[in-house]
Amino acid sequence: MPEASGKNLVSLETVTKEYGTRAVLDRVSLGVAEGDRIGVVGRNGDGKTTLITVLTRQLEPDAGRVTHTSGLRLGVLTQGDSLDPAATIREAVLGDLADHEWAGEARVRDVLTGLFGGLDLPGFPDGLDTVIAPLSGGERRRVALAALLIAEQDLIVLDEPTNHLDIEGISWLAEHLRARRSALVVVTHDRWFLDQVCTRMWDVQRGVVHTYDGGYSDYVFARAERQRVAADTETKRQNLVRKELAWLRRGAPARTSKPRFRIEAANALIADVPAPRDRAELVRFASARLGRTVIDLEDVTLRAGDAPGARELLTRLTWQLGPGDRVGLVGVNGSGKTSLVRAMADAATDDAQPPAGRITVGRTVRLAHLSQDVTELDPTWRVLQAVERVRARVELGRGREMTASQLCERLGFGPERQWTPVGDLSGGERRRLQILRLLMDEPNVLILDEPTNDLDIETLTQLEDLLDGWPGSLVVISHDRYFVERVTDRVYALLGDGSLRMLPRGVDEYLERRAQQTRGASPQPSQQAPQRQQGGQGRQDGGDGGEGSAAAPRSAAQRRAAQKEIQRIERQLDRLGEQESALHQEMAEHATDFQHVAGLDARLRELAKEREQLETRWLEVAEDAAV
Repeated sequence: MPEASGKNLVSLETVTKEYGTRAVLDRVSLGVAEGDRIGVVGRNGDGKTTLITVLTRQLEPDAGRVTHTSGLRLGVLTQGDSLDPAATIREAVLGDLADHEWAGEARVRDVLTGLFGGLDLPGFPDGLDTVIAPLSGGERRRVALAALLIAEQDLIVLDEPTNHLDIEGISWLAEHLRARRSALVVVTHDRWFLDQVCTRMWDVQRGVVHTYDGGYSDYVFARAERQRVAADTETKRQNLVRKELAWLRRGAPARTSKPRFRIEAANALIADVPAPRDRAELVRFASARLGRTVIDLEDVTLRAGDAPGARELLTRLTWQLGPGDRVGLVGVNGSGKTSLVRAMADAATDDAQPPAGRITVGRTVRLAHLSQDVTELDPTWRVLQAVERVRARVELGRGREMTASQLCERLGFGPERQWTPVGDLSGGERRRLQILRLLMDEPNVLILDEPTNDLDIETLTQLEDLLDGWPGSLVVISHDRYFVERVTDRVYALLGDGSLRMLPRGVDEYLERRAQQTRGASPQPSQQAPQRQQGGQGRQDGGDGGEGSAAAPRSAAQRRAAQKEIQRIERQLDRLGEQESALHQEMAEHATDFQHVAGLDARLRELAKEREQLETRWLEVAEDAAV
């Protein structure tokens, strides 16, 4: 349970706010107390932003009363900003503070380092003295957030604070907000962030606000229980909430706190819910559609631009995307994530080759690339027409077929909304339409570059459910670590050293490595399961020699052979992991049967020995692949 709250800071009493004939808030009564950290969720258009603008007195309600405690120090981050374009970052964030004054404040140093990467603001041409006018929307947003967090506040209200932040920035912000004494109300679609920061949840639905204790995981548990109790039929009980609950309950990665919801009720809810994906079946289906070769990169070098002397993003990268692979790409801004997937997409669609190296694409590959740019469509088209212009029906694998209208409804466009002109859609709805049009083309390789931008949590859950049954190879770039962990099986990182590394422990390992880089230390070798090695990883020293004698260079054929053996070992390690998980589950089910548990424990020890042998062999082969 969350900690007891202190005195009340803000109260809403029977507040109503209407737009036309629609009540966005309908007689809502809520309170924010000292120590509260409240996450606000709900579908786009259901009133989340209206709620916080009323709560902060930026918008007057049509009825009801909003009360602030006397002397309330309130900080608000909206989706726009009121920064003076002629001012510098120093003036906007630090005001009149002299360098020796702010440099002695731990909070100021922490905020500048966390949001900008250092006290000298690397990446900004004039550091703190950079003028705000030419800054991008994301840079301006970080400036506004820094100014807010440096000040002392009783209550902080944030509207989508994680937009334009990378994974490191989001992780830092979560830690910073947990450590503050200020109360917090935050609107965000970032479910990992909600789980890390919030102790209460407000769910805005059709003018009503439902309240829940705990973070996002607790909210999913409690909402699922509410729906289970209310369900009259099995069809009602089988819903996306229970599916996501099953994933959370069975060990979703990177949870720092265990859900406080009653465990017995949770287990009853998911007793008959299968795992979100049947990985083996999807790989078999993908292999049948794609064959053995999907996308192979050999000695590929990518640079940041075409100018002579341009910085190398990736150096002699050798890597394979196999049938059914589900890969998440993470990395610092400018490390080359988008350049890498764009090179893969160009090779698949236009047979374009990188300046150095070669990309081989399988003959049966049908690739779809969701870029960060929203493609402009004829504003007079209706939503359904825009989708049907691609295809009228779509095959989603495992015998599932949908009409364009059914797929539209699956991703949140109801029958009436399907006839809305494209020009009247919001940014999030345009993003959904873009995804729909890609899926209608029946790709078997899907590249998604920041797919969660502008999508609400309900739409993200629907997209995740759709991808669970999609049989193909998937590459995802996203700052939304919940989404990455939910839809992918492996995480690869671009750490800015010209290499691509597989991280067995996923985003947590990435953050550890980045922290070590920032401190100037070399990342320690992973102690977890080995990874699919990249040719570029072994060449990150730029061929300067290093200590000892240099190994003889391997031919491209030898590196390819090593890559294939690495993939074979990884498949064996995956199977071992599944067997170990099954044995742990069986041990839990037979905890009172000592003889049975002893037999299972012996089998686990055998598997551990087999894993150790495979990992040792993997390391040997990885050296051959890297030389």
